Amino acid sequence: MPGIITALRLHRRNRQRVEVYLDDQRAFTLTLVEAAHLRRGQSLSDEEIVALQARDAQERAHEDALRYLSYRARSAVEIERYLAGRQIPPAVIEAEVQRLQESGLLDDAAFARAWVNEREEFRPRSPRALRQELRQKGLDEETITQAITGIDPETSAYEAARGRAARLGGLDYWQFRHRLGAFLARRGFDYDIVRTVVDRLWREERGASPPQDDALNEPTSLL
Repeated sequence: MPGIITALRLHRRNRQRVEVYLDDQRAFTLTLVEAAHLRRGQSLSDEEIVALQARDAQERAHEDALRYLSYRARSAVEIERYLAGRQIPPAVIEAEVQRLQESGLLDDAAFARAWVNEREEFRPRSPRALRQELRQKGLDEETITQAITGIDPETSAYEAARGRAARLGGLDYWQFRHRLGAFLARRGFDYDIVRTVVDRLWREERGASPPQDDALNEPTSLL
């Protein structure tokens, strides 16, 4: 409803927001940015109030998105899901995603590359597992394919398993093969890659070749 601004007060629990009083009645709240343009005694029409609240909703969405991005990079879909969970209207979410993209704060291709690089450095996974993770982040297939192109699954499997292999001392070959093979399988690596890497690490750790396959004396499967 239209009215005269009679007071502008900082919100008690959120010092980044201002309570706007019209005709001595608390009417709505605004961000500090929007409230800075107002003054006591100013008359507001219905249209002006609607416009203020619309800009406030956009500013709140921006603040929420920036806070969410402050923890780590995000995909566009992650931002959309987060803002939807904050009860932000769809039109406001769409405008906010566009704003972030235009400012360079939201870039799905860069996000995918960073995600893959981080995994490769600290927790290597197979290209298949990486693809599934990036799908869950809402990325399209073309962006995912570009991000994982060039990954050598055997190298990734070796890097993933090297530290684990060093902690499996005292096991015989079949136990070593089972434990390490299961570890690599959980990270999405195919059987052939797993077998090659397990045998390579057995040779490096034990200084001996792995025994030949023999169904009669092999007590456990690879996985």
